[in-house]
Amino acid sequence: MDFDVAYTLENAQQFWDELDDIVSSHCETQNLIDQALKSYLAFTSSFTDEYLVSEYDWAKCAYKLLDSPLFTEHRSYVRRRMIGRLRREILAPRLHLVALILLYDGRGAQKTFEMMLEEGLFVRLMDLVQKTRDEDRMLWQSLVELLYEMSRIQRLRREDLGASKAADPATEVIDDEFISYLFGLVEEDPEDPNDPYHYPVIRILLVLNEQYMVSAHAPPSNPADPPDAPTNKVIKVLCFHGSTFKTFGENIILLLNRESETCLQLLILKLLYLLFTTSATYEYFYTNDLRVLVDVMIRNLLDLPDESEPLRHTYLRVLYPLLEHTQLRHPPYYKRDEVLKLLECLSGVRSNHFQPVDQTTIRLVSRCANVPWLRSTPEENAHPENPAHRVLGISLAHHGQSSVSLMEVASKSEKPGVITPSRRLGTGGTNLDGGGNGNGVEIAGEA
Repeated sequence: MDFDVAYTLENAQQFWDELDDIVSSHCETQNLIDQALKSYLAFTSSFTDEYLVSEYDWAKCAYKLLDSPLFTEHRSYVRRRMIGRLRREILAPRLHLVALILLYDGRGAQKTFEMMLEEGLFVRLMDLVQKTRDEDRMLWQSLVELLYEMSRIQRLRREDLGASKAADPATEVIDDEFISYLFGLVEEDPEDPNDPYHYPVIRILLVLNEQYMVSAHAPPSNPADPPDAPTNKVIKVLCFHGSTFKTFGENIILLLNRESETCLQLLILKLLYLLFTTSATYEYFYTNDLRVLVDVMIRNLLDLPDESEPLRHTYLRVLYPLLEHTQLRHPPYYKRDEVLKLLECLSGVRSNHFQPVDQTTIRLVSRCANVPWLRSTPEENAHPENPAHRVLGISLAHHGQSSVSLMEVASKSEKPGVITPSRRLGTGGTNLDGGGNGNGVEIAGEA
C-alpha cells in the first residue's frame, strides 16, 4: 500500500478488511516482516479518527496483529520490533497501538515484559506517563497499564528505582517529583465514572512500594547495580506531604474492602504495614478510615480459609501496628470486644471453624492481643487479671514488632489473577454464619 497518496475508505468494514489483508500475509524474510509491520502501523494511524474511536476499537486493532500469521509465525522478532518502536515512536496513534500490542502480548507471555525491562523501557514508560496524559487520555491509560504490568511480574533494577551510583539526585530515575505527580492525580476529581478511585494510578504506587521493599531486603539482582538500596520514595513523599495526599489513603482502604485478587490485597497490605511502622505516618489516615480498615480486617481474617496462611499472617502483621501506633490507641477504643473475639477465634480457642492453628498465627495473635488498650481499659485497671490471657488462654509475655516481620511482609507474593478463597462464598471453607459479611461484623459506613 502506498501511503504517499490519498487513500479513502467508505465504511468501517472496508477498514477491517484491509487490515486483515495486511497482517495475514506470510512473510519469509525479516525485510518482508518489517514492510508488513510498517504498513500495519501506517494504515491504522491514518484512520484513527474515523474507525478507532473506542477502547474496544483499539483493542480489536491490536489483536488483529496478535492473532495473525504475521505475529504467530514470528513472535520473537515482532516483539523486538515493537519494543524498538516503543522506545523511539513519537506519533501518538502508533505509540498507542504499540503499547497495546506489548500489553496484551505480555499478559500471555511474561517474556515480553522481561525483554522490555532488559531494553530499558521502564524509564521510557515513566517519561511517557508524565507527558501524555493531557494530550491523549486513552494512550495515557494504556501506558499506565503497561507500566504496572511490566513492574509487577519481575524485580526492577536498583538503578531504575532511583539508587544512583553517584548518589546524585539529578540522575535518579524515579524522583520525588514523579511520585508526587502520581499522588496528585489521585487527589483530582475522577473523570471516568467507571474508575472513581483512580485505580490504575494507585496500582502503580502500590507496585513501586513493593519494589522498594524487595530491593531493601534482597541483594542486588544485577552486579552492576548500586550496592545501597534506594530510598522508598512512596513512603518518603507521604512522610513529608501526607496531609496533601489524603485521598490516596481513603481510596486504598476502600479498594482493600472490595478487592478479591490476592496479589492486590498483598500490595495494599505491604504499603499499610510500612505506613503503620513508620513514625512519621502513624497518623496519616483519618480516624474514620482507620475504623473502616478495622472492620475490613476483621471480616477478611474471619473469612479466610485454613489454607490461606500466608495472607492471614500478612493481615495479622499489619493489624498489630494498626492497633498499637495509630489513633485507634486512644479512647474510645473502637470495637475492642470484636477485635478480642477475632483473636480468640484465630487462636483456635473454643472454635469449630478452624483447623489446628500454626505457631506463626499463634505468635502473631499473641502480639496483637498484647496491645495495651486490648489488655485493659481504665475500668479494668483495678483488676489485675489480663483479659487477653483470659479470652485467648495463651501466655502473652510482651512481644514487640518482630525483627523479621518487615522481610516476611515484603516476601509475600501471589500470581496475578488468583482470587482469594472465601469461607463465606464456599471457595475454601465453610460459611461461618450463613450470610451477611460472613462474620456478623458491621462495616463502618456501609448499609
